[in-house]
Amino acid sequence: MIQIHLDRVNGDFGFEATDATGHTVRMDSNPESGGEDFGVRPMQMLLMGLGGCSGIDIVSILKKQRQTIESFKMDIGGEREKEKEPSLWETIHLHFWLTGKIDPDKAKRACELSMDKYCSVAATLKAAHASFSWEVSVNGQSFYSTRSAQQLS
Repeated sequence: MIQIHLDRVNGDFGFEATDATGHTVRMDSNPESGGEDFGVRPMQMLLMGLGGCSGIDIVSILKKQRQTIESFKMDIGGEREKEKEPSLWETIHLHFWLTGKIDPDKAKRACELSMDKYCSVAATLKAAHASFSWEVSVNGQSFYSTRSAQQLS
């Protein structure tokens, strides 16, 4: 079992969450709802987790294929459901930016595998009915995009 410890440490909604190895993350609500901008919003943290999870998958897959990754960046955007409680992620778009000696087809396949098979965070968000789209750019050139990664499953 994974253990996370959470303490309220700043104002009404400023929390620090610490994992079993001592890594800490700060969270807060937005100022409009009483937060003090102490940390990241919990729902934004889900998108950050998605980025970290898929990034680990993609880099791992490409390294196994002996691709040389000089840089790896990602932009993630999302829209939440309107006028619903709870307000879940409805649409999520990821753009993977890779540079190096990378075969674009291998980059595309690594992203597909992450989004459709390996990334537990993506699977969790899909189970909550989020719709995904994503694109891959290698060395500044877009090679692949999809309107919905769910269509590939």
